[in-house]
This record gives sequence, structure tokens and C-alpha cells, in this order.
Amino acid sequence: MQLAGETITNPLTNRAGAATGGLLRYQFRHLLALLLLMLAIRVAIAVWPDMLQGSFWGLNSRIWLWLAIAIPVLHQVYVMLTWRLELYHRSLTRRLGLQRAFRLYAIGFSLLFGGRFLFILLLAISNRNTWQVDPTIAYGLALLITPPVLYLAYSVKTYFTVERAFGMDHFDPDYREPFVKQGIFRYTDNGMYIFGLLALYLPGLLLFSKAALLVALFNHLYIWVHYYCTERPDMITIYGKTP
Repeated sequence: MQLAGETITNPLTNRAGAATGGLLRYQFRHLLALLLLMLAIRVAIAVWPDMLQGSFWGLNSRIWLWLAIAIPVLHQVYVMLTWRLELYHRSLTRRLGLQRAFRLYAIGFSLLFGGRFLFILLLAISNRNTWQVDPTIAYGLALLITPPVLYLAYSVKTYFTVERAFGMDHFDPDYREPFVKQGIFRYTDNGMYIFGLLALYLPGLLLFSKAALLVALFNHLYIWVHYYCTERPDMITIYGKTP
């Protein structure tokens, strides 16, 4: 599927031709989608005000919820800016070298990615037992989503590689690996987006937290904004196509 206004050209010439406007390409759409998602969060809170009951470490659930929302926003803006600065300007690798630049970026990526789960967990602890549901249902759902998350982790480590998942192809102009069609990627090209963020529902399910489940859903929807506004256009620039 081609995005409106998107032109697919030779990747070798596309990168140079888009250097001036490439940094913020499709980021107005990113901002608009983010504002709509945050509006939906506010509507959900207004409809179910009991969703924000509880506190933890002296902070109420409302504060934990917005902190848990802020982490994925910071993460995806961090990735977008770093990827685009590298893809079009080599801003980090020209100064630090490929390996050091990528290592520093990967540390930031890992901290923010782990922060997604950590802050949802803290929110779930603060907001626990606000979802009145049969525990068998909640635990059953948690059990159901765990195998694909583990299979994805295995597939990324074995076939896709962690460095590619982090975005090595934005840092190294010579990095040209074929699209992966093994493991979970045999069944879907977007395994990380479909299955990877399922793990974020586990704290809400296991601690019966409405707010944690809402933030997990926000994460799952917002990661697709990253895909359509950043990763997919970048893949077309780098490879000339998408899987």
C-alpha cells in the first residue's frame, strides 16, 4: 500500500534528493495522529473516571498514566529523529564512527523501550484491582498472548537480528539484508508491531488495572503511527520497496 503523495524512486537517488525535506517527512501526520490518540485517552478518562483510582510511591494513578504515555512518545520521537538524521545527514556516524554512534543510540533505544513496560507496570501497581473481571478471563488472556511474544523474541534474535530491529540500516549505507521470511515473519511482515507490544498488556491483565490496559492499547496503536509515518517511508528510501 502506497501512502498518499508518496513517490517510489530508486533508493540510491531518493536518499540524496530527499535530504532537505526528509527529516520531518510525514511527521505532521505523526503529530496529528498522536493528538487524536491523546484526545481518545482523555475521553476514556472522562467516561470512566474510576479508571484512575489508586496511588503508588506517593503519586496517584493519573500521574502514573501520563508518565506511561510520555515514555512511548519520547521513544518514538527519539527513534524518528535519530534515524532521519542518520539516513539523510549521517549526523552521528560522521562524528563518532559507525559502531560507537550505533551503540550510543541503541542504549537510548533500549532504555526507552524498557521504560514502556516499566511505567505500565508501575501504573498497574498504582491502579490494581480497578478492572472487575473474572480472574480466569484475565489470566487466560495473559496466557494466550505470551507464546506469540516469546516466538517473536526468538524470531528476532535468530533470523531478524537485534541490530536490524534497532535500525542498523539507517546507520550503515552498505547494510542491505534481504527481507526476513522465517520464524514468525513467515506469517506476517509486521510481526514486531502486531505481536511485540502484546507484552505491554500483561501488567494490566495480571493486576486487573484498567488504566494499564488503556495505556497498553495506546502503545499498540501508536506504534503503527511510527510504522506508517517513519519506518515505512524510510524503507522505501533505503530499499526502494517494503516487504
